[in-house]
Formats: sequence, C-alpha cells, structure tokens
Amino acid sequence: MTPEASLTAQEKQDIFRTIMNRLDEGVRIIDVEERLLLYNEKMRKIESMSYEDFDNKGMMEAFQFQDERDSRLLQAIKHGKSTRHQKQHYYNYRGKEIMTMNETFPIYSNNHIVAAAEIAKDITREVKLVRENQKKADSSLFTFQQIIGRSHKIKTVIEEARRATRTASSVLITGETGTGKELFAQSIHSESERANAPFISQNCAALPETLIEGILFGTVKGAFTGATDRAGLFEEAGGGTLLLDEINSLAPSLQAKLLRVLQEKKVTRIGDHKARPVNVRVITTMNEDPYKAMEEGRLREDLYYRLSVVSLLIPPLRERMTDVEPLTETFISKYNHMFQMQVDAVADDVLEGFNSYSWPGNIRELEHVIEGAMNLIIGENILQTAHLPSHFRNKIDSKANTPVSRTEKQPPKKLREQLLATEYELITQALTHTQGNLVQAARELGISRQSLQYRMKKLELGRFPFLDTP
Repeated sequence: MTPEASLTAQEKQDIFRTIMNRLDEGVRIIDVEERLLLYNEKMRKIESMSYEDFDNKGMMEAFQFQDERDSRLLQAIKHGKSTRHQKQHYYNYRGKEIMTMNETFPIYSNNHIVAAAEIAKDITREVKLVRENQKKADSSLFTFQQIIGRSHKIKTVIEEARRATRTASSVLITGETGTGKELFAQSIHSESERANAPFISQNCAALPETLIEGILFGTVKGAFTGATDRAGLFEEAGGGTLLLDEINSLAPSLQAKLLRVLQEKKVTRIGDHKARPVNVRVITTMNEDPYKAMEEGRLREDLYYRLSVVSLLIPPLRERMTDVEPLTETFISKYNHMFQMQVDAVADDVLEGFNSYSWPGNIRELEHVIEGAMNLIIGENILQTAHLPSHFRNKIDSKANTPVSRTEKQPPKKLREQLLATEYELITQALTHTQGNLVQAARELGISRQSLQYRMKKLELGRFPFLDTP
C-alpha cells in the first residue's frame, strides 16, 4: 500500500490547504466561470478580501479594472495567455490599491482550458516607498533665499554651502535634530548644475537593514523571496542628488558597500553580478559629532573621509537667537496662509519668552509651537501667551518664576554654556602653547587632530593667531 492510498480525501485536502496557507506568495485559481477554486491566506491578505467577497461576482465586479485586458488572470482563462514576472496594479471593489508581481497561466485538461492560476508577490510597500522618494524629487525644493536668518553664524554656513554648489563633491552636513539640515541639502541641489535632475532623500534610520540595502542598491529577481528586478535609489537619482539622512545609523556592512559605490561610481544590485555606472552627488547628514561616532564604532573612518569632502556644521537655534524673531514671523505667515487666518503680530511677553528659551528642538520646535498656538487663536490678530501650547507655556513660566539669590549678581550660566566656555579656554591655551600646531595641540588635549578641527570650527576658532593650515 502506498502512503497516498493510506490517506483519506479529507486528509489530503487538509494537507494541501495547510501548505497553500503557509506560502509567502498569494495564489488564486479560478474556473472558466470565474469562480474561485483556490484563494490562499496570503492572497486574501494582499487584497484585504475573503471568499465571501466573490459571491456572485466575476473578476471585473470584484476588482476595479478599466478593461478586462488589464486582468492577466482573465486573459489566461479566456485566451490562454501566460505571463511571467509582470507587475499588476489594480484596486479591490472597496478601493484599496494593490500592486503585485505576478506569474499567470492557464491550466489545461484534455487540451481544454479548465482553470487559470496566478501566483503573486506583494510589492505595494516597495512601490510606495519609491513613490515617496520620487514625490520628494518632484516637489518644489528649498533654495538659499528661503533659509531664514540674519545671524552671523547662519550667514557663514549659507556662504560655505553656496560655494559647494559649484562642484559635485560629497557633502556632510552635521547639526542637531531640527536645525534644518535637509533645507541646506535641497538648496545645494537647487543651485547646482544638477537642479533639473532628481533630488531623492532617504532616512537611513527609518528602515531595517534588510530593506534599506535593496532600496539603496536595487535588487534582481530571485535574490531573495519576493525580490524583483528593481533599480535602487542610486540609479533612480541618476544625474542628480541623493540625500542620505542619519548616515551613522547604517550598519557597518552597508557602510562598506556604500563606500565601494562612492569609490567606484558603480552599483551592483542585490543578487546581481553586473556593476552599473552611476552619476550621483551624495549628500549625507548626521545629528552628532562625527568623531564621536567614529570613536564609538557607529561610523567608518574611511567612509567619513569620503563623505566629508565638504563639511557643514549647522548651528543650533540657541546659538543664533537673533534669528528667533524673523523665524517666528515666517511661521506665522505660513500658517496664516494655511489656516486662512490673519495674525499680525506676537505679544511682547511671548517674544520675550521665546528669546529666553533654549530651544532643544531647534527650529522644528519653534515651528510646532507656532502652529499649536495658531490652532488656539479664534478671531484675534495677536498671538498671546494664552495661545501657546500648555506644555511650552509651563516651561517658560517656570523659568520666569525661578527665584534668584540676593547675592547673585548674574544668573548662572547653563551647563552647556559653561562646557563650551571651558572647551574654548582649553583649546585656546593648547593652541597658544604650541604656537598653533594642530598636531601638538591635539596631543596635549588627548584628542585626534580631526576632532580638534571639528571643535575649532564649532567654536569659530578658524582664524586663531599663528594657526597652521588645517
């Protein structure tokens, strides 16, 4: 007796059903009357539908196809057409968008078509990610004229960034979260020779390593389960600019692959052996000191030197407080337009509170505070303290009500200010003692020469007397 003969019809059916529902690919089989013969669990999940949704419905009723020629399954059952590795974009009858990579074919018995099957891989998420990146590429990008600020620090960075528009060298932009690093990246692209080519941005911390690799470098069919022939962002940004945000969050193995692409100017898709030439300017951002990231193993030293041909340091808002007022005016104008309001001014005590606050969230925090306040204004044209979000109002109120000692002539400096002052003093002492020799000064301070240069730039010590050339 064979093993097959020992199984009942029900047992065979249960085995078949279990296998079908464990597959990571969607499977649908219909007969010549368009009735479902098989609709596995993965396919039901992809389409957010059930067997019941097909009761008394043909394919053209269950899905929103403009023409039955758009349904490859109907083409297989009616005309015997087979397709392999073809993208299909359609909607279910509820309007849900579905994107799959399909293999579709007729099933014959006695030389007659009795059914048709399709095997589908869900690519909806991948396509939407590419769309989002392309949307950024197609949207109106910032220019330097739109970067608000009258402080010396921000004007200096703008001038340095403008100079970088003349070449295609890699740019590394560092700065705290919310300082506007992407605005500078967009402005560099907008005023460069690549302005008419794509600008594509990708946050490296937003996706897991397994997904970000395929998105950056592309994939070929069969590289892994569900992989399709798809260009990566290096190819998508051809001739233009690719912004990689939070580059230090990339895994070391991906940093090595990125370095190879930058050095060779060629990219190899996952699962492929063919190297494809790419012409892309790469701009990267970080929200921490790159030397600290290198010391702690989050950033490869060789990649850093490749990325930081041009290095820009965006100052935090607390170091450019003269920009708070023009930024406030800009955001009020923006939300007046968005909310159809007419707020003309900010009360003096609100502006005083803004100017005394340290803004740990930088420009992004200021904008969110303004937007929150505008939501609470009804029929008034002046932004008052009462309109500020409660959590922010409590912060500036507690600061204003902090008791001051009678013997205290000046308010104590914030910890960060004291640390910066100490750092400034130690570095200037070392530079004076070594007659401006950076190597010797760094050795005295117990840090690397590169770290010393970074800190000098942060403290604006670039023109220190008798300084040697960095």
